[in-house]
Amino acid sequence: TQVCSHGCSGPPRRRQPHGAWGGNPWIRRSQTFTAPAGAELLDEPSMGLAPLLVREIFNIIKEINASGTTILLVEQNAMQALKIADQAYVLETGTIVLGGTGAELLSSPEVQKVYLGG
Repeated sequence: TQVCSHGCSGPPRRRQPHGAWGGNPWIRRSQTFTAPAGAELLDEPSMGLAPLLVREIFNIIKEINASGTTILLVEQNAMQALKIADQAYVLETGTIVLGGTGAELLSSPEVQKVYLGG
């Protein structure tokens, strides 16, 4: 059964134990947390995926957002997250240390140096 309704190519061929690092990525990626109506909270949707699938996941996130759904994205892949973010925040140990549009943070020398390896 295909879990993802946004152009995914279907689940992997073999099943993994529930909770395993390499568990079924489409099922794991389809899980969202409680969020206000009209919003989705996505926690690390690209974790553990191959680069091609990361691009696909971020394209799906953009499509969902373009359809009118607000996305609250928690993501370690700062470069990809900032590229699609209308508004972004950088947290350190649970404290917001920087905020702005995704484009503003991408162009910030501090963000480039400290968080994007530049």
